Amino acid sequence: MEAEERLIRTEYSEVMQKSYIDYAMSVIVARALPDVRDGLKPVQRRTLYDMYELGIRYDKPFRKSARIVGDTMGKYHPHGDSSIYDALVVMSQDFKKGLPLVDGHGNFGSIEGDGAAAMRYTEARLQKVTQEAYLADLDKDVVDFVPNFDETEKEPEVLPVRVPNILINGAEGIAVGMATSIPPHNFGEVIDGVKAYMKNPDINTEQMMEYIKGPDFPTGGIVTNQDELLSIYSTGVGKVKVRGKIELEKMKGGKECIVITEIPYTMIGAGIGKFLNDVYALVEKKLTNDIVDISNQSSKEGIRIVIELRKGANAENICNLLYKKTKLEDTFGVNMLAVADGKPETMGLVPMIRHHVDFQYELATRKYKTLLAKELEKQEIQEGLMKACDVIDLIIEILRGSKNIKDAKACLTTGNTSNIKFKHKESEKDAAQLRFTEKQASAILEMRLYKLIGLEIEALLKEHDQTMKNIAEYEKILTSRAAMAKVIIKELDGYKKEYDRARRTVIDNVAEAVVEAPQLEEIDVVVLMDRFGYAKVVDAATYERNKEAADAENRYVIACKNTDKICIFTNTGNMHLLKVLDLPFGKFRDKGTPIDNLSNYNSSNEHFVYLEAMSTVIAQKYMFGTKTSMLKLVDGAEFEVGKRTTAATKLAEDDELLIVCPVQTDGTIVMESEKNVFLRISVESVPEKKKMAIGVRGMRLSQGDSLRAIYYLANGADENPQFGGKDQSVALNRLHICNRDTKGVKR
Repeated sequence: MEAEERLIRTEYSEVMQKSYIDYAMSVIVARALPDVRDGLKPVQRRTLYDMYELGIRYDKPFRKSARIVGDTMGKYHPHGDSSIYDALVVMSQDFKKGLPLVDGHGNFGSIEGDGAAAMRYTEARLQKVTQEAYLADLDKDVVDFVPNFDETEKEPEVLPVRVPNILINGAEGIAVGMATSIPPHNFGEVIDGVKAYMKNPDINTEQMMEYIKGPDFPTGGIVTNQDELLSIYSTGVGKVKVRGKIELEKMKGGKECIVITEIPYTMIGAGIGKFLNDVYALVEKKLTNDIVDISNQSSKEGIRIVIELRKGANAENICNLLYKKTKLEDTFGVNMLAVADGKPETMGLVPMIRHHVDFQYELATRKYKTLLAKELEKQEIQEGLMKACDVIDLIIEILRGSKNIKDAKACLTTGNTSNIKFKHKESEKDAAQLRFTEKQASAILEMRLYKLIGLEIEALLKEHDQTMKNIAEYEKILTSRAAMAKVIIKELDGYKKEYDRARRTVIDNVAEAVVEAPQLEEIDVVVLMDRFGYAKVVDAATYERNKEAADAENRYVIACKNTDKICIFTNTGNMHLLKVLDLPFGKFRDKGTPIDNLSNYNSSNEHFVYLEAMSTVIAQKYMFGTKTSMLKLVDGAEFEVGKRTTAATKLAEDDELLIVCPVQTDGTIVMESEKNVFLRISVESVPEKKKMAIGVRGMRLSQGDSLRAIYYLANGADENPQFGGKDQSVALNRLHICNRDTKGVKR
């Protein structure tokens, strides 16, 4: 009989909330954030453990990365091969990790952002430090093992890492609603900090920073806000300002060049290419005329970006410009978030070290308990063998008189002689006195005869002496926290001696870069924009030489100064501002740049109504006219604003701006509707309003009609527009001037 189906009714929002919380916690705890104890994310931990299980040690041959990735994915991390390989690659990159944990063989990417080769081409093995300080003693029950995803394997809940990896290598990860960003630190300094904490658990952050000076990035550089580090390390949150390292070199002809030998940690990868482009942009935008050339001469030997300067250039000012306008000075956001006791927690420097030290005591306790248990077992067996050697003749007689091992073992452990034949009665009495333990009896029964040689017996006695010394040592370590601390510190000293390296990042207080703005020479220029929206700037002399062609080929020709701005009025009622300096300055036949690439103007949903230089706009009055026949005059001074985009007028719903043009009070305005109705009024009849007013009605339109065009006629102007799709025209200047807000005349 089939089981009865059960329906559980519940609120949908509750199901969604619970499911989302479960998902979020899974991402936070089991994927994106490192554990404070070993400083590793699950994917990193599983990859290293799998390499350990596969026997890919530092002194063994390299193995294909694809083998490591496949084995890790099949046994421990079922989240796709790319995440595992990416973790493997990053752990091998010395420009990302202060202490690489994997020894990569092949193309594992570069500091300039080149990706690693496919996993089928690369090989890897564990680094020596990983094997010694991250994976040692896994066989001594120092950490708990938990079932893997399908409960067919066991994996360590955390690796027995002996050094504070979370500080040495740092960490980056984005979870749900939170992210971690911990900078790397110097190996030796962190070890010294741990030792200082173990000697003085009440140490504060300021005292700890006597040992751990600040971040030590693999790329070097200069931390420029030393005074802010105390606050960052106290709270675990803040911003570290990092600069690249610059050297000045002399060139032939009295020139100088700026050589960048170290970059900020945040510039790793695509940031180098972006930096080069940013320097090009400084030259293109005329922010400096002193940079002649830039070349990236970086190699395996290190970073070397050379910026060649013009003779007599102010190198210090150029350096400050690079700090100010490019990523040569950048900010590393610190958020020291890690999983502690199963939940995410933001910690300062001292709490992180406290968690690490507590973990070290736990590891040492479990290790020496396991070692002590083994030594006690050895002691028991050794003492049994030593006792057996003294009565070896009796034991041989017992074995010869036994029918099976069970009877012999019973005699050795309990003195039961009922099933054993003895040659002498005295032997039987002596055998009844035997009280070996189970383990001792098993060892005696398995003992080989050569163990009875005199030298072997001496070796057994020496081995027993050593076992007793070990037991005494392990008991002392387990009963005395000071003795355990001494052992941990001795281990740390050994790691520091072998794996320490000089600090790469300089910690200092550096004044903020100040750039002396170059004096821009003001010249007359002409802005040209063709009907496709491509704009460029030429000097006035070039325009005059090509005036006829320029006027014929371009939709807008605007004479202004190079320091001016261009006002772009669009049909949506917006005004976009564009600096003339942002437009490409060049030759008359240059193509130019699309104007919507340089401003907020969006050609997909708006089009030009009028373009003019700001200096011209603010000196005149402008008429605004819309599709629904709303008119107004606006003083151009109202458009002298600093925003890149601002509302130039207020429009009713579904209305559209048709015209913006400068007017004189003695001119006239002609409105043409879609139904071929015309109305001519004087400019004087249109009131002057603020730019955010809707305006007044110009023509009274019939139902379903709207304006097709609005014309401004200065005195003496003559216009004959085409309309209706036929060869018809209307002489606008001959239309009778009527009152505003009337119906007009149909043509």
